[in-house]
Amino acid sequence: MKPVLTRPGTKFGSGLFRRDHFQIAYNTNDMDRAVALFGTRYGIHAWQKLEGPMAGGGQVRMHIAWAGGVMYELIWAEGPGAEVFRAGLPETEFAIRTHHLGYNVPDEAAWTELLADIERTGRKIVHTTHVPGFLRAIIVEQPELGHFLEYILPEAGGVQFFETAPSN
Repeated sequence: MKPVLTRPGTKFGSGLFRRDHFQIAYNTNDMDRAVALFGTRYGIHAWQKLEGPMAGGGQVRMHIAWAGGVMYELIWAEGPGAEVFRAGLPETEFAIRTHHLGYNVPDEAAWTELLADIERTGRKIVHTTHVPGFLRAIIVEQPELGHFLEYILPEAGGVQFFETAPSN
């Protein structure tokens, strides 16, 4: 029998990748087409949806789903405040682009350590979300990578949201 891959545990420490990576997110300019493509080409058919207004006045829709041990997220946004979510998308033709890698932050101490690491490395936080009882999240610019890094400190509602996302 072929050996099973054993992955090392997360070794938290200095360095923005030294966190609990669990998510890959893509932004799109056509959510319906992106959902259809992820279903037919990549086998992700069942999604959990979240949508609503953004603080800047725009609208955002997010779809999340598990495939194996990875959560996939599709993001569509428009209007004021949507610029970070539209980064890299063309205006006219359909597109899906890598938006961010998502990292789970387990507790307040790790969140404080993360913020210190971001400051120490001179990185720029380009978007902040805080929905009490749901989650705190920051999106950090990584120009050399071509995508962002997002760090999420889930609260009770956020944990439930992520844990009840469909598994494909």
